[in-house]
Amino acid sequence: MEDAKGNQAAAVAEDAALLEDIRLLGRVLGNTLRKQEGEAVFNTVELIRQVSVRLRRSGGAGARAELERLLGALPAAEATMVVRAFSYFSQLANMAEDQHLVRTQRALARAGAPPGPGSMARALERVSAAGVTPEAIAAYFDHARIVPVLTAHPTEVQRRSTLHLLTRVGHLLEERDRVRLTPEELALNDERLGRAVLALWLTRMLRPVRPTVLDEVTNGISYYDITFLGELPRLYGDIEDLLARGGGERELPPFLRLGSWIGGDRDGNPYVDAATLAGALRLQSIRAFDHYLEELHGLGLDLSLAEGLAGASAELLALSASSPDDSPHRRDEPYRRALIGVYARVAATAKALDSHEALRHAVAEAEPYADPGELLRDLDTVAASLGACGAGLLARGRLRRLRRAVSIFGFHLAALDLRQNSDVHERVVADLLARVRVEYTALDERQRVELLARELTSARPLSSPFVRYSDETRKELDILHRARELRARYGPDSITNYIVSKTESASDILEVALLMKETGLLRPQEGAMDLNIIPLFETIGDLRRCGRIMENLLGQSAYLRLLGSRGADQEVMLGYSDSNKDGGFLTSAWELYKAENTLHAVCARHGLGLRLFHGRGGSVGRGGGPSHEAILARPAGTVAGRIRITEQGEVIRSKYANPELGRRNLEALAAATFEASLAGGVAAPPADGPWGQAMEALSAAALAAYRALVYETPGFERFFREATVIQEIADLNIGSRPSSRKPSSRIEDLRAIPWVFSWSQARLMLPGWYGFGSAVRAFLAERGEAGLALLSEMHREWPFFRVLLSNMEMVLAKSDLEIAARYAGLVQDAALREAVFSRIGAEWHDTVGALLRISGQEALLANNPALSGAIRHRLPYLDPLNHLQVELLRRFRAGDREDKVKSGIHLTINGIAAGLRNSG
Repeated sequence: MEDAKGNQAAAVAEDAALLEDIRLLGRVLGNTLRKQEGEAVFNTVELIRQVSVRLRRSGGAGARAELERLLGALPAAEATMVVRAFSYFSQLANMAEDQHLVRTQRALARAGAPPGPGSMARALERVSAAGVTPEAIAAYFDHARIVPVLTAHPTEVQRRSTLHLLTRVGHLLEERDRVRLTPEELALNDERLGRAVLALWLTRMLRPVRPTVLDEVTNGISYYDITFLGELPRLYGDIEDLLARGGGERELPPFLRLGSWIGGDRDGNPYVDAATLAGALRLQSIRAFDHYLEELHGLGLDLSLAEGLAGASAELLALSASSPDDSPHRRDEPYRRALIGVYARVAATAKALDSHEALRHAVAEAEPYADPGELLRDLDTVAASLGACGAGLLARGRLRRLRRAVSIFGFHLAALDLRQNSDVHERVVADLLARVRVEYTALDERQRVELLARELTSARPLSSPFVRYSDETRKELDILHRARELRARYGPDSITNYIVSKTESASDILEVALLMKETGLLRPQEGAMDLNIIPLFETIGDLRRCGRIMENLLGQSAYLRLLGSRGADQEVMLGYSDSNKDGGFLTSAWELYKAENTLHAVCARHGLGLRLFHGRGGSVGRGGGPSHEAILARPAGTVAGRIRITEQGEVIRSKYANPELGRRNLEALAAATFEASLAGGVAAPPADGPWGQAMEALSAAALAAYRALVYETPGFERFFREATVIQEIADLNIGSRPSSRKPSSRIEDLRAIPWVFSWSQARLMLPGWYGFGSAVRAFLAERGEAGLALLSEMHREWPFFRVLLSNMEMVLAKSDLEIAARYAGLVQDAALREAVFSRIGAEWHDTVGALLRISGQEALLANNPALSGAIRHRLPYLDPLNHLQVELLRRFRAGDREDKVKSGIHLTINGIAAGLRNSG
């Protein structure tokens, strides 16, 4: 009892610290608003804030009516001011929340708390307790490959300028938390906070034009500055030190690296071409070299060891002697001279590869490095010499991190994936074959596979520089030619993967192999290919057919021989977003789970390893949710140390905009993969067992309910377009990619990202829960209390089902039917509005009721007070944005085309997305 009271008191104290930070930032923003916009605007915003907080705390029709009255009466110019104020309230509260997470973790560490979930220490404890030997642990790291892949999907609405200023606010909060400030220092911190918030208020929130692909590349690279370049090498050091305490001292291979789609993903994005691909890698390379040069300069200052005071190995002396540095002041400083020589060679490499001049010029011209391995050997020479002369401690700081950075990031920073839709490949292959009088499109699948397999054993090219092909064919061949050139320039790790969207047959994979042969990326006579060809199974039907498709593909000896040159591993990507849009939340999750087992079995039958690439989005409706729990819930045997996972949209910001949180998120990913591979994972239930049968029944009922609403209800498309901001999102400059794959208003042609994003804006989050209530109702109608007992057992004992319901619970807690009803009020056809929204409302109540009955909770998030508190603090700042968005939409659609109205709508989209944090 005393422990429980102590924990409760600690939770109250922690919550109070968070509230104090939120109040502090609110005061700073309020003062800025008062000084910049006047007392009247400040009073309006403050009144709206007070009413919104009261509405959240006590509810009631009176507070809601007052809020709607206040917001509905605002002129467009003042409404825009209010939107900006609440958007920044929300974003500043997010920064306070991030800092609070760091504070809480540090407090636990200081108190000597045992390692928590998501830490490598906890994972190592569990793996060791499962009887895994140190030899098996060492072998794991030798073959493990963990890759978070950044993508540029258009749900990241925040500008880089805004991110920079918010990051500064975070640093100032951290200073207040970690440093005991004097009164003068505290006053200076207050002033700096005021400056940062003032700059934020005076910074344009929206982009004036749509970003280019290279703008998106630059945005992605900014997270390397904030987190990856510094924190990923530190994480490696932490893991190595942790293993060393158990007697496993060693330097780990680069098992955790970064990937990117930004600049290589052209599926539905006409703006990605060969020049974009080259530009993306050049920008990435420049950032890697700038980092190395900055660190080498710092090392030169750190390692001023004199020859008479510190020993040096023969290799170090030889490296020093080869340095172009001839200053008499450093004649007896071999380490510094050696590093000056390394700096000169790195600067020369940057200039040779990217025409990039170092900020600090090298002392003289030098020979460029041939590859990252050559640079790493020179740095290893410095580290080994320090160790040999008794100064190994000096090698554990900046030098250790730099050596690790070179091994992770190479000369390319992150591996850039290529992606294209299978329909494009089919047209290009048909164009090539038509010029040699083969009518490819007339062939059936068996004939296509036979033709393509034959071509993959022949060195004879199909394409000719003297034939004029279609623009599409030339563009696709140009990209692959450029990829081959870039691999030769930046190293083979710079481009290693080619994802085939909409894979529906084995020929879809073999077509890419043929195009790679035409461009020198595949060499039939050697039986070698330079890129992994990765099928992406996206729809419910594709997931159900994936086993048969892969059996057919792996049954082709020509392809198997090529796969052997890639380490005998087949990577497969699973699409969470489109399968969800196709079949709903529950069915998508279940079919993905079954597909993992099926693919694992198929690859095992062919003696191949399977590497799964999880195409998860930010929202639960696109496979989002905590990565750590999701990985541990995968079927046993399907992780095996090899996983890639997309990091998309605003989730990149929420995970990696704070360096300490970024490191913890990377550690959680590494820890979950480690534990799931060696000691985790629950075997998939047999299809004819009670759990498997229950999931099949639930999935079938949920699929029927979801499809009946979305694809079979007359007028549903109109309801969606009028009750959400999907039409306005298309005009918002938040990404380079169009919102639809085709110039069509059909939901089938709409990308999953704006589909989910729109429902999130309306606070319904429908793709993250719809159908579950109907499924449980039908299940219990047939099985009664025994059925409920079975579902509760599944929730207690099956990680997959528990994580599924946990993610659904999160989006239900963020949804709000009363706010959603205001969006539904925008639908002009009253009968349609009532018919559709009443079904949605009934399903929401059924879903919440079913979830609570199965979990045994009395309220949503009762078992997750931290998340419940975070949402509680966030929503009073979001609610006014939703109400204003509805009001501005109503005016705009009624014909008020004033610029302030349109920009106000776009500002609300920005603010709501930032506040929800995982809306797309």
